[in-house]
Amino acid sequence: MKIYISVTLFCVSAVFVFAQDVFYTMPVPASQPVLAEVQVRNHVFDITSQGGSYDAEMLLRELESRFDVYNRLFRFNLSQMQGPLKVRAFVDKAAYDAYVKSKLTSTRDGAVYLHYNQPDKRELVIHRGSPEEERILPHQAFLQFFRAFVPQPPRWMREGFAIYFNTLKFNKETRELSYEENLAWLDTVKRLAEERREPSFEAVFNADLTDREPENFHAISWAIVSFFLNSGGNGDYFRALTESFLLLKPENTAAENSKLVLGRITSWASLFAMHRDYSAYIQSRYTFAELVDAGQRAYSARNFDDAESFFLDSLYQKPGHFAPYYYLGLISYERKNYEVAEQYYRSALQFGADYALVQYAMGVNAATSGRSADAIVYLKSAAEADPVRYGERSNQIIQKISME
Repeated sequence: MKIYISVTLFCVSAVFVFAQDVFYTMPVPASQPVLAEVQVRNHVFDITSQGGSYDAEMLLRELESRFDVYNRLFRFNLSQMQGPLKVRAFVDKAAYDAYVKSKLTSTRDGAVYLHYNQPDKRELVIHRGSPEEERILPHQAFLQFFRAFVPQPPRWMREGFAIYFNTLKFNKETRELSYEENLAWLDTVKRLAEERREPSFEAVFNADLTDREPENFHAISWAIVSFFLNSGGNGDYFRALTESFLLLKPENTAAENSKLVLGRITSWASLFAMHRDYSAYIQSRYTFAELVDAGQRAYSARNFDDAESFFLDSLYQKPGHFAPYYYLGLISYERKNYEVAEQYYRSALQFGADYALVQYAMGVNAATSGRSADAIVYLKSAAEADPVRYGERSNQIIQKISME
């Protein structure tokens, strides 16, 4: 991919080669002082960054990766874009606030997508390095993508998918995206169903035809998107959703697009059948905390098959959390799969599990599998790290090993 970078001010510690009125730059480390505002552009994005060339290149990589993930689902025709997506990045909070306030009545934390009828005025504005950026940017970046192709999409689609993609995170070290399913609204949606307070599908789908959104609109919009994307064996719902993307027209109002989408979706299933299947889907979903709790209870009851299933499901939701790895290690130990148990324990440590706890578990695992030397090392580490909890217990096992 060729990246074009134009520089409006001198940039410290960067090397530039001039060719055909375009500057090409070698990215500088983030720790280097950068004084330039630079412009980075390709066939999709046009980014102006206050943070210098390295930050601009990093931001381009992130937004391009996000764009690719979104369009793997939506499959929009890139030729329909009316020019590249404009992005403006600020490092200085005062400058960011002043710029946003010049466009809106007040500032917005982290990032904001500014949408106008004129495509050349639309832009995503980001406060780089702010505490809110990581939380807000995924939502706003999706809005920019979606509305570049469909300026007035159905409201439930716009908000539901933006929430769904909120947990698509970018790792600046690996320069890769990772996704943990966003289930932040699941407890709320379940409670609404139990209390019979959820709005009807028809009210959510037709929100653009009325003056106001139904109560709990954002929560149910996310839940409907999750249902369509993850409805298991019933592939009709996924097909109905993806077919409806093809009907969205850039020249339509949100109400007109909503009618087209609803017509396509209900050609696959009635609203009654859809809500029945949706309710069953929501009740079948568990939050990460619920899965871990169910897994712990199954493990305590020595129902290791069910426990393993719960922890594997929780691992799918949060692959970077230590708890599933630790308990899968315990389950493997109980099954006498000692090598597999140690691999899980090491993963638990990698993702932040209590060091003394895991060292002790690894010590017990090594001792039981006949690896006495390794067991002593692990148990001593556990005792040193937390003598109150593991000092006496570790020493008892070490003494037993020494007597064998």
